[in-house]
Amino acid sequence: MIELPAVLGVQQSVLGNRWVWRGGRLPGDGLNGGLDGRGADDLLHQLCHARGADPVDFARLKAPTLRDWLPDPSRFLDMDVAAARLARAITAQENIVIFGDYDVDGATSAAVLIRFLRLVGAHAGHYIPDRLLEGYGPSAPALVALKDAGADLVITVDCGTQGFEALEAARAANLEVIVVDHHKAATALPPALALVNPNRLDEAPDAAAHGHLAAVGLAFLLAVATQRTLRLQGWFSGREEPKLTQLLDLVALGTVADVAPLTGLNRAFVAQGLKVMRQRHNRGLAALLDVGGVTKPPVARDLGFALGPRVNAGGRVGAADLGVRLLVTEDAHEATALAAELDRLNQERKAIEQAVTDEAMAIARALPEGPVAVVAGHGWHPGVIGIVAARVKERLHRPALVIAIGEDGIAKGSGRSLAGVDLGAAILAAKDHGLLLAGGGHAMAAGVTLHADGIAALTAFLGAHLAREVGVATAIRRLSIDAALSPRAMDLALHEALEAAGPYGQGWPAPRLASGPWRAVDTRIVGENHVRVILSGADGGRLKAIAFRQAETDLGAALFGAGARSFHIAGRLTRDDWGSQPQPQVEIEDLAFV
Repeated sequence: MIELPAVLGVQQSVLGNRWVWRGGRLPGDGLNGGLDGRGADDLLHQLCHARGADPVDFARLKAPTLRDWLPDPSRFLDMDVAAARLARAITAQENIVIFGDYDVDGATSAAVLIRFLRLVGAHAGHYIPDRLLEGYGPSAPALVALKDAGADLVITVDCGTQGFEALEAARAANLEVIVVDHHKAATALPPALALVNPNRLDEAPDAAAHGHLAAVGLAFLLAVATQRTLRLQGWFSGREEPKLTQLLDLVALGTVADVAPLTGLNRAFVAQGLKVMRQRHNRGLAALLDVGGVTKPPVARDLGFALGPRVNAGGRVGAADLGVRLLVTEDAHEATALAAELDRLNQERKAIEQAVTDEAMAIARALPEGPVAVVAGHGWHPGVIGIVAARVKERLHRPALVIAIGEDGIAKGSGRSLAGVDLGAAILAAKDHGLLLAGGGHAMAAGVTLHADGIAALTAFLGAHLAREVGVATAIRRLSIDAALSPRAMDLALHEALEAAGPYGQGWPAPRLASGPWRAVDTRIVGENHVRVILSGADGGRLKAIAFRQAETDLGAALFGAGARSFHIAGRLTRDDWGSQPQPQVEIEDLAFV
């Protein structure tokens, strides 16, 4: 295959990237120079092409709806069994408990089912394990205690696929458990009444094709299947049948925050969920939007950067169930108080995260070169190691596993991976080789628990297991570009047209634009190590720009040292609403001197 010319001739940027056309194809001439009268449909088609979409799907990708994308829930193994059992629990008014993970996907999954059960005339409690004291997933003591407290049915969400010991204990205690999960499964499955997971190895291809769903999406499908079962049983004779679309705001939040790819059904979940969220019916989400400073109609980016971290903060450094309590409350005063507490905890989390990041990066820089960066430290807060792993991965451009070693010698780690490197499968393989006490995850993120003296063996195993995948992923560093534009073309009209082709996120990345030549008129540090630049284009264009968290990186150094030199930039065009007049702004991701 003949490689296309580098975008704007950039063979090696200041970050070592070759700028290439996304999808290996040249963009249309219209977008290359700005919109130039091209319609939104042409723009969307070009972005779809570059993201590998099938042309037959362009229409339903442009305006994704559940009607076009929602599968029959019955295609998933055990879904009908789960729906029938949950329907029986509803009609018999049994004691139902939703057992969720402590992250956003777990919190929103639990909230979807709790709110659904309220809508159909039932009630459910919730149980969220403490990250530090109990760890990830269901435990035998927790499930047995729920049975002793009167639970008739437990539904685990975003966990349970690897809960063999816990579910054995539940079975022995005559507690029925339904598992709704999306994490990697092994050949053997735990003894649940039903295990709904498209990533089961025995799933049919049409169901396995939905392996990209977050757990909250599967929880929604369980609600759809259960409501259908109740309808067939006549449950809604004389009572109103709820509109489940009102739960899509929660589905959108969990999907984006769990970094699930925004393709197919996920794309419809987020597009429609954002419409529901803008109506602010969910009091908890409305309060969260307020403390997050989201005053405009929320977009997918707000879910990942403003809402998600705050919901996560409870599970990371506070009470694990704060997020669920916020998302299910109907009390406006309680919602305001819970949102404020989560906002405070998020600030605390940021301080802890920065301290651990600084220590982890110092260790990581001294590591020998290898396929996977495994960084371990004593006294690190386990609640922030996943975020720190993402930071290490970004800096070193390889998968990273950050491990917190406890005083008892038990080490808990969280990993983040590169596209094309399946870290979750490698962790399961390590578990099968007896290197872990517990472990699991998916392609881009995974978690481990092991004895501290086993870290070296795990490092060697992951290095050997992932060497080829990492080698392919990092052989030639490329930065994918959607369009190259003149400075004057970087305007609000282009931004609005690009936003109309959203939502953007994992698997459907926001358009990355290359532009230039530019010169830096004013460069300064703002906020937390962000670099703010005023750019002047050779064609008279002028643009505000920011490079987030880059003050101490090669990119930041290049911006400060540019002087009178001309350069091209690559980044995302955004809208800056600061001040009286909205202005275009670019978030700089890379730079190349002319």
